[in-house]
Amino acid sequence: MATDDDGGTGRGAARGSRGGDGEQISDSLKTFGAVLKVLREEARLTQEQLSPLVRYSPAYIAKIEQGRRFPPRELLDRSEDALGPIASKVLAAAAKSLRRKTGLASWFLEWAAIEEEALALYAYESRVIPGLLQPEPYIRALFDRHLPPLTETEAERQVTARLARQQLLVERPNTTFSFIIEQALLERGMGGPGVTAALVGHLLDISEYRNVELQVMPLRQEEHSGFEGEMYLAETADHNWVGYVEGHGTSRLINDPKSVSHMLQRYGKMRSQALSHQATVGLLEQMRGVP
Repeated sequence: MATDDDGGTGRGAARGSRGGDGEQISDSLKTFGAVLKVLREEARLTQEQLSPLVRYSPAYIAKIEQGRRFPPRELLDRSEDALGPIASKVLAAAAKSLRRKTGLASWFLEWAAIEEEALALYAYESRVIPGLLQPEPYIRALFDRHLPPLTETEAERQVTARLARQQLLVERPNTTFSFIIEQALLERGMGGPGVTAALVGHLLDISEYRNVELQVMPLRQEEHSGFEGEMYLAETADHNWVGYVEGHGTSRLINDPKSVSHMLQRYGKMRSQALSHQATVGLLEQMRGVP
């Protein structure tokens, strides 16, 4: 979901050093991860044993301990039963330095945490194809046009990170993914005819995934509830919904139930206004030249 953070569209600009897979590693995140690891080991638990107690996968716990993921609020809430009240207080104290760090880095890392464990993920985009749906030629076209320009090393690192993140679509077959994209994004021709052809073919491939629904919002649509702009929504393991928005170097995680409810209402309305999944596939096949 861009240069430093692979956010919803991949256009973020968080600050901090990077791991080999493009994920952000900051001193505060590494410190928190080290504290969690010590407390887990003190409780004589492996990552696999801690996993069901806090309801996060062993791989995800490993990323938090390595400082590669922002710890979700739910992890702190669930740590008392798993690790004990004293350990819970220690974790809460360690998290305070993270919570004080406002801005894109914290917001995106929290969203990344939610996204990886989401039961359902919804996305509406009017600016650029969502990061989870971008084929490699499209990704490279975006980074080639990034301002300020990226070095070759930076661009390659971001391409690798974006492609790795897309594994969510296959690694989480029980997660429901819904995408609504504006037809204008397909008609724009970003990167030229070759890139557009790769994009259309890639979307057709993804359209065959059982857990993915693609919908195109037609160019001409008198009833359109997405005029307030792009949005991302996720259902957490606790069956709560959170929202996320970003753009022009800023981003925001939305937890307020009323605000998230409004976003869900708008998204639901747009699903009825956009082309159905089947009609979208038909449009993509027409664009690809399939009779």
